[in-house]
Amino acid sequence: MTDTHEGPVHAMLAADRASAELGIELITWGPGSADLRMTVTESMVNGHGLAHGGYVFLFADTAFACACNSHGPVTVAAGADVTFVASAYAGDVLHAEARERVRYGRSGVYDVTIRRGDEIVAEFRGRSRELARRGNGPEAVSQ
Repeated sequence: MTDTHEGPVHAMLAADRASAELGIELITWGPGSADLRMTVTESMVNGHGLAHGGYVFLFADTAFACACNSHGPVTVAAGADVTFVASAYAGDVLHAEARERVRYGRSGVYDVTIRRGDEIVAEFRGRSRELARRGNGPEAVSQ
């Protein structure tokens, strides 16, 4: 795993205000993989006193984004789904482990496991699509 403060994952996260506002931390990353941490805050809890599933999904999606963008080209989600296995609560420290399963052409499949300690909270599968470059410059991309 790579833990330097350079590269495509750090560049992407530096511009990701949503993940920063939620306190999502990058622990390590490498080609096709990423490990992140997030603490569930009181503002992330739903009306049942549980971590809102949208925040758990967002956390998994950020880990997925780190893993699929680790290769360099700008890559986005083509689709994703999540299975919630156990509830999380305010104060829980969640860990996300994202791993590449396969890349083919400009597409890929990634799995993310969300844990609280040793307990699995959610399983996420993301499907990625590398954006085609159009024009000049790093921001010249299209789907």
